Amino acid sequence: MKCQHCDKQAVFHITELEAGAVRELHLCEDHARSYLNQSEIAAEEAVDEEEDKPAGGPLAGPLGVGQTADDLALLDQRACAMCGITFFEFRNQGRLGCPHDYAQFEKELEPLIANIHGATEHTGRRPEPRSDGCPEGTEQLTAVIGLRNEMKESISREDYEKAKDQRDAIRGIEDRWLGGVRGGA
Repeated sequence: MKCQHCDKQAVFHITELEAGAVRELHLCEDHARSYLNQSEIAAEEAVDEEEDKPAGGPLAGPLGVGQTADDLALLDQRACAMCGITFFEFRNQGRLGCPHDYAQFEKELEPLIANIHGATEHTGRRPEPRSDGCPEGTEQLTAVIGLRNEMKESISREDYEKAKDQRDAIRGIEDRWLGGVRGGA
């Protein structure tokens, strides 16, 4: 997505609520810096005009653009221990890699989920319990994902005995899910 003021790539996406109306801004780093500096100056002037408000309010000392970019760069490098997806990949694809990602990136995902759904707890209907033997929780799925990643690492290290054991463990779990019925040859 391009910046609303120039042809550079928009790296800051700001949503503002003004008198009940939603306004979205998509800005490059330069225009975001000037926009945030203007907002910072306006906030300081508003605090100066209203002396009876406490000095340590939410507008005192907002994060600077450089600090936010550094924080985002560090966050983008964080990766899930199970599937290996980075937060940068999630931001670009809009998809998580495994159920473990919700725990791995909980602090960053919670505001997104609250913004999209209006809450962070499920309140609707839940699916019927599965009768096909597949797991209902995420623990077993996460274990299989972890075993698959370990198997890939074992193969890359040419530790084929360990890879065979991990493959057999995965097959054992899948056989329990499917009741011993396995497709293919």
